[in-house]
Amino acid sequence: MLPQLTATEARVIGCLMEKSVTTPDQYPLTLNALTNAANQKSAREPVMALKPAEVQHAARALRDRSLVHVEENFKNGVEKYKQRLCNTTYNDLQLSRAQYAVLTLLLLRGPQTPGELRARSGRLHTFEDNAAVTAAVAELMGDDDSALLVQLPRTPGRKEAELMHQLCGPVDMAAHAEKAAAGRGDGGASRGRIAELEARVRELEVENAQLRDRLGGPR
Repeated sequence: MLPQLTATEARVIGCLMEKSVTTPDQYPLTLNALTNAANQKSAREPVMALKPAEVQHAARALRDRSLVHVEENFKNGVEKYKQRLCNTTYNDLQLSRAQYAVLTLLLLRGPQTPGELRARSGRLHTFEDNAAVTAAVAELMGDDDSALLVQLPRTPGRKEAELMHQLCGPVDMAAHAEKAAAGRGDGGASRGRIAELEARVRELEVENAQLRDRLGGPR
């Protein structure tokens, strides 16, 4: 059975997974570092404004379910946090580096297409193409409550369908299908045009991210 995470818990787990790879010298994270990571204004969707007490409460709740390990320094009272959701001896979820990267990004930014995941995964894993993203997570995907990842119905204006995790509860596929169908119907012309514009903006963001990666500039 999949864990059922709150939005804050998902953000905490996602940040710990991300930082363990991108800033290993600073891992495990202190409460201050974890709070800053959770509240980043870039590479996060939605942007949050969590207080340290909220992050600590979420981390301890995750600890009680063996999804986070808390290291306590009794001399200075500092707690440090590690994720135990996957790739540890304390759980059954073992992911490849590619699968780990996809799940981390989905936890931090919500539903994304393979193209978006590929463009945003550079610091976590390098995918050769969009198909490599789908191939990497194929065994984690399904269309029922037990699947870790699901593929959402493709929305108007998007070239690819989005992927999403189910760690915050089963994704309502019927609702997504209804929304997609409405966007394609006669009454969805305006929504379709808006979706196309939004999709183009996202595609430009992906292209810019890929260009920055090639030039070695800041993300």
